[in-house]
Amino acid sequence: MTPENLSSLDACFQPFARSDAPGLVVGVAHHGRTVYRRGFGLASVELGVTNSPATRMRIASTSKHFTALAALLLQEEGRLDLDAGVRRYIPELPALAAEPTLRQLLTHTSGYRCYLDLGLISDAMAIPPKGSVLAAQVRQTEANFLPAEKFIYSNSGYHLVSIVVDRISGMPFEQFLQQRIFAPLGMWDTQSVPGNFELLRGMATLHVPGPDGSWRRGIWPSEELRGEGGIVSTVDDMLAWLAHLRAPDKIIGSAESWRQLMQPATLGDGSVCNYALGLIREDYRGLQVIHHAGSVFGGTCQMLTAPDAGLDIVIMTNGVLANPGELALKVVDALASDRLTAGPTARAAAQRFRPMIGRRYFSSAAGTGFSFAEVAEERLGLSFMNFLPMPLKEHSGGQDLTLGIEEVAVGPLSFRTSDLAESGDAPQTLRFWEGSCVGPFEQMPAQPPELARVAEGLVGRYRAADLGADAEMRFADGKLRLRIAGGFGGNDLELEAWSADVLAWSAISFPLLRGLISVERDEAGRMQGLRLDTIRTRGLRFKRLAS
Repeated sequence: MTPENLSSLDACFQPFARSDAPGLVVGVAHHGRTVYRRGFGLASVELGVTNSPATRMRIASTSKHFTALAALLLQEEGRLDLDAGVRRYIPELPALAAEPTLRQLLTHTSGYRCYLDLGLISDAMAIPPKGSVLAAQVRQTEANFLPAEKFIYSNSGYHLVSIVVDRISGMPFEQFLQQRIFAPLGMWDTQSVPGNFELLRGMATLHVPGPDGSWRRGIWPSEELRGEGGIVSTVDDMLAWLAHLRAPDKIIGSAESWRQLMQPATLGDGSVCNYALGLIREDYRGLQVIHHAGSVFGGTCQMLTAPDAGLDIVIMTNGVLANPGELALKVVDALASDRLTAGPTARAAAQRFRPMIGRRYFSSAAGTGFSFAEVAEERLGLSFMNFLPMPLKEHSGGQDLTLGIEEVAVGPLSFRTSDLAESGDAPQTLRFWEGSCVGPFEQMPAQPPELARVAEGLVGRYRAADLGADAEMRFADGKLRLRIAGGFGGNDLELEAWSADVLAWSAISFPLLRGLISVERDEAGRMQGLRLDTIRTRGLRFKRLAS
């Protein structure tokens, strides 16, 4: 660590060294030796306690590869088979169109819907009783897609594998992690904690910013957070873990188990995804990096290693408005510059594709849609499923524009540059790839119909069996809303018309929850119900009930 390198890292993190706001903790190691170890900001705004390198924080979905390794350890012992169907181990799950394997659950290619997304749709931030996650999965009559057809991030898969580890090992999943992984490596400050209400020594408070600059506690809407994101740790423990992950001779797990842990998923069409078993492997400026991020309400995490450079990075936050993934790459830029053989990935310029800005597209066959927008620094952004727009990257020498799975947790999403208009009118139909080609997508009217006219055929009561929820569509004061009453809470969605049969929505109490609703009709054009779609939930049906 040269003085110049130290100064570069301090410059990255110094903006978060505040005495009136939450912050983050950072750990960086080079060939197993810690070279940077800092805490910034407050661990507790309420108590005025500062973050230190010893502060414990949630690593959220960075937990996932520990879950995969737990299953691989049991496979080594001949006690389970990752390529067996999940109903061999959890027979109460429904027999859907096709049964995914445990491996497909771990690579997010199972097709199973994400229980977190379902719960937020039906119950908002209400905390259901324990057992509700499995109950929600048992209730499903449909899946997002057939196994291996696509990649869509699903916390349900990892929760189900946690249950499998329970049943096969004969001990709670959390205890299995402690005995078989954490204790052998001396990760004494690491444990899997299912809820936010336990008091843990040295644990940072999770903070969510309020609109007026105040802070609220970040509470996860579940007390059964398990293999999908339950681990609490420190930067020291996680750096020790990364040193073990890179080591040629492992204390835990066979060489074959580690090979499988790092093996990217293959989809049914033969394409290879860069998601392995709870880890993402990709090229960053010519350097291979292995990483996984995590996020809970009030905290985020990024774990990244560049094996060829011997560089390990862990960043955990407890509410500060920072992107640990971007910060980790800044550390790579600063400390592994001699290993980087390519420049940063280019972002598509909005000016080049000016006719596309504001255009909306939808596929009734796929039930998915997107729109284009200009985002920061005059870049072309994609809003997929009505989510906030993100800048598109140029790939294949500028022939493709993409969003990777590390950014949107689906896909990857991509377009051919040649299909997009650079002058004149935007095309009426557009090819789109969500992993494989989906479509064609039809352009929505530039001037949508009046919301009052759209509402006339939609107002009424509905039932969503897979949500276990009732719903009512109402139109009042010029606003169209869908009120959902789940088993433990409720939600209000505000709708905006894209066309007579396609509407965008966002949750009033949780604006980051967004998606599309399309009207389902029979061959005679009679309205039968609604189809609700989000980034992670597809084809959720609301059946129209008699008045």
